[in-house]
Amino acid sequence: MADPSSYRPKPGQIPDSPGVYKFRDEHRRVIYVGKAKSLRPRLSSYFQDLANLHPRTRTMVTTAASVEWTVVSTEVEALQLEYSWIKEFDPRFNVKYRDDKSYPSLAVTLNEEFPRVQVMRGPKKKGVRYFGPYGHAWAIRETVDLMLRVFPVRTCSAGVFKNAARTGRPCLLGYIGKCSAPCVGRVTPDEHRELAEEFCDFMAGRTGQYLKRIEQEMHEAAEDMEYEKAARLRDDIGALRRALEKNAVVFNDATDADLIALAEDELEAAVQIFHVRGGRVRGQRGWVTDKVEAVDTAGLVEHALQQLYGEEQGDAVPKEVLVPAMPEDAPAVSQWLAARRGSNVSLRIPQRGDKKNLMATVQRNAQQALVLHKTKRASDLTTRSRALEEIAQALGLDSAPLRIECFDISHLQGDDVVASMVVFEDGLPRKSEYRRFQIKSFEGQDDVRSMHEVLTRRFRRYLQEKEKTGEWIQENGAGEVPAEPDPALEDDGRPKRFAYPPQLVVVDGGQPQVAAAQRALDELGIDDVAVCGLAKRLEEVWVPGEDDPVVLPRSSEGLYLLQRVRDTAHDFAIRYQRTKRAKRFRAGPLDDVPGLGETRKLALIKHFGSVKRLRSATIDQICEVPGIGRKTAETVAAFLAQAAPAAPAVNTATGEIIEDDEDTTAVAPVVSPPERGQQV
Repeated sequence: MADPSSYRPKPGQIPDSPGVYKFRDEHRRVIYVGKAKSLRPRLSSYFQDLANLHPRTRTMVTTAASVEWTVVSTEVEALQLEYSWIKEFDPRFNVKYRDDKSYPSLAVTLNEEFPRVQVMRGPKKKGVRYFGPYGHAWAIRETVDLMLRVFPVRTCSAGVFKNAARTGRPCLLGYIGKCSAPCVGRVTPDEHRELAEEFCDFMAGRTGQYLKRIEQEMHEAAEDMEYEKAARLRDDIGALRRALEKNAVVFNDATDADLIALAEDELEAAVQIFHVRGGRVRGQRGWVTDKVEAVDTAGLVEHALQQLYGEEQGDAVPKEVLVPAMPEDAPAVSQWLAARRGSNVSLRIPQRGDKKNLMATVQRNAQQALVLHKTKRASDLTTRSRALEEIAQALGLDSAPLRIECFDISHLQGDDVVASMVVFEDGLPRKSEYRRFQIKSFEGQDDVRSMHEVLTRRFRRYLQEKEKTGEWIQENGAGEVPAEPDPALEDDGRPKRFAYPPQLVVVDGGQPQVAAAQRALDELGIDDVAVCGLAKRLEEVWVPGEDDPVVLPRSSEGLYLLQRVRDTAHDFAIRYQRTKRAKRFRAGPLDDVPGLGETRKLALIKHFGSVKRLRSATIDQICEVPGIGRKTAETVAAFLAQAAPAAPAVNTATGEIIEDDEDTTAVAPVVSPPERGQQV
């Protein structure tokens, strides 16, 4: 535990101006990021008597070993810099809201020549218009199905679109009138884009004007006795109104607003957001977070606004944001939101009427989400704690293994040998720490040797990271201690890839694999990491140096956790091995030409049409390809002359040899042997 007075800045050293500050621990990792209107009083408040500090603040300042700050000109800049640093450094003592699931959104890919309507999850992409998020993907599909009657926008994938364009026949939606079939030229790109933009306008809430226009067209068609057209427009209006009915009307004045409500206790907080567009609830989402820093409701609101709008631009930021409490720097936050939207944003607390009533509904949702989360977490935490305790007792560990790493080897009959490392912390997977390895020291099938190599590489990196950060000091031959590492070399504060050691290493296998893993640790001088193996056949737990396995009861929570860790590592290794195998099977003669990248390979294939024609081309003809010089052309020609052409494909029904003029990869058909992921 560090003494805050040991790194307290000198009096008068802290500027009295807006800024952002970072606390770092003894290993130079950033553990907390904050901002202030005036840095001097804010930072001074951290260095008062520890007894007067909030328990979480006291833990933070005693964990830290240094503090630094950056002066900015305005509070808005401080807000933006704080958000950027929290996202970059992921400080352990900052509140970070995380989605409890990946919410789907309705997306329109306006960045394509023919925009596509589809369901999307995950990070937002540039040039794509998003609506939602929605609670369920089926809700999006029902809405889209109703609206395609009026806005027949493309919904098919790129492969289906290209195949329809090649054959000249649209898909089923094109035949039943739910797609304008731009793939076969029924509409021009401009006409299709106009349909997509009308679809976006309707989803954005501009519904009244569009419905009135269709109604007017319907009446005009009836007056002109075009009854079939009038009936079709009538049905279109009915479809649009049914789509609107799926979103409850909450405001009659076509309000665009986001309502944010919080429910919290001493340890956790839940936030719920309702997205209202055009007076209707268009989407809902929620987060739950641990309160790892001393923060009140206003601070939680500010963190939620940063999380919600930090990556948004334009109309994604609504005209009005309703919150339960105003942030401390409300004018700065409003200005920051306005900058992201490009126009004024009203940030306020609803006081009366429909907006206050809807805020109460959002608040009830937040409270229910917190109660549900705590119920699930209490049950899950009890189970995980019992599992870790059972593992510690079975293996004779001093304490429960809070960080477990599991390694698995996978190959296909000795080819494409790879390994995986998965990490579980406190009984939960930590996917950002997963790693993949290629076996480099030898070729062929030797699972024990592969396991030894992977463990050696992983823990050698761990020792290197310890040496860089100064955690591990080794005396040299003269008995002198090396100088401290230069802090400037490790000043980024980001978590290092292999910096954290596990308390337990699990390998997928029995005695030989466990012995190889223990030998790798012994050779590196690591004696504080336990090792065990889980054999798949009888689910036996093997430990180094023991002739008999440890048998856990079939109903043991500890065995369930070890099985889950092992199966996760196995699946991760299998996926990597399949990726490498597929890449190898797709490889062509040009892949091995030295100095020839993907861009120039595609240029050669596009110019000549196939590898067969490229092989018969002269050097001067190859030089005609844009980006290909004479030296590269000579290399390509020489390499293709040495490489044996692929065996021709044969039609087994007729016996005819299939010419490969259209072949772009020159790969003979391959029949994969039975797939096997070797468990170790």
